[in-house]
Order: sequence, then structure tokens, then C-alpha cells
Amino acid sequence: MLEVGIKAPDFELPDQNEKIHRLSDYTGKKVILYFYPKDNTAGCTKQACGFSERYPQFTEKGAVILGVSKDSVSSHKRFEEKYGLAFTLLSDPERKVIEAYDVWKEKKNYGKVSMGVVRTTYLINEQGIIIKANDKVKAADDPENMLRELD
Repeated sequence: MLEVGIKAPDFELPDQNEKIHRLSDYTGKKVILYFYPKDNTAGCTKQACGFSERYPQFTEKGAVILGVSKDSVSSHKRFEEKYGLAFTLLSDPERKVIEAYDVWKEKKNYGKVSMGVVRTTYLINEQGIIIKANDKVKAADDPENMLRELD
């Protein structure tokens, strides 16, 4: 996980509509950059729907939400449409940004060890500095916790 207080690495990734986003595009806004394992899985769906339900409150507080996984643009589009998600999903199949943000790790699931995305949420301030980093994210609680961080 990246340290609080450092400049967040800039990136360039396509969203669910194939529009390119750069972190630097959001200078002047707070950014909630969250990494999740996979579209349409139970935890990831709870987390995404929670962010989407609270999206108006995030925008009121001047924050942008960017969800990142290694799923394809078309997978993100289906995920967005199925749940009516109100925010941007970024596709990183080559794991460039996932690795730059140090969230590609060894994971244990039922005793089986594999590599994967560790659910991690970063809060980045208006100048692009990481002000909060959490790799012990509970999917269902993350949106509410991040909303509180903006107060």
C-alpha cells in the first residue's frame, strides 16, 4: 500500500464508456480511488452500490469516485448498467495502475494462495496527495466510512 503524505501516481485508464481518465484531470477535487477484485461479485457489488447510492453526497462534498479493477471496459459497462452505477469505473487489465498503487498482492482464500487485487481505498486531496489509505476495507462499510472522511 502507498503511504499517506505522498503524491499519488498519475495514470491514464479507460472508463466503462472508453473515455480516458487521468488522475491529473481531477486536480482541485478530492478523489476516492478504490481498487476492487472483480465486477459482479458479492462484496464488489455491495461496495459499488453503496458508493452509487451516496454519490450525490460525495459530489456535494467536492469528491469524485473512481473504481478500478482489472476487468475489461465491456465488463465494467455491464456492471454499471446492471446496477445503475452513478460513478466512473476504470479498466486496468494490464495492472499498470493496480501495481503502481501497490494493491496486487498474494491472497489466501480457503488455504489456497493466489495473486489478486487487495480491496484498497485511497483518499487523494485536491493537490494529488494521498491523505488516507486503507487496505483493510470491508466492502459494505467503505462508502459510509469514506463519506465520513470528507467531513
